[in-house]
Amino acid sequence: MADSVTPVENESEKDERLKTLRTVTAFVYLCQVLTFALAGLPLLVGVVINLVKRKEVQGTWLESHFNWQIKTVWIALSLFAISGLMMFMGGGYVLIAAVLWLIYRISVGWYALHSNKPIDENML
Repeated sequence: MADSVTPVENESEKDERLKTLRTVTAFVYLCQVLTFALAGLPLLVGVVINLVKRKEVQGTWLESHFNWQIKTVWIALSLFAISGLMMFMGGGYVLIAAVLWLIYRISVGWYALHSNKPIDENML
């Protein structure tokens, strides 16, 4: 069976789709914030949402947010793993740096999202 061609979206459908995807993006930022209270599980839920919805945001300004969020999760998990190993050697400062870095990434992303702007991915 051949793929059916979808009709071209009109502007209101496109706006509604972007509004929905913006809500999804905000929810992922909320998941990242909830990581501090619920010990990491929301961080993983958020990245799964990013990976599932990634194709839907391609070509929109929200694509930069999804890339930002995915990169944030993988680096945060790496930093938390390193800090866990370093704890046994008196390196608790790595955990503090990881938490501050995660707060920075969430704050920058949240601010840009609520300003309806893409993320400058060259930032930390």
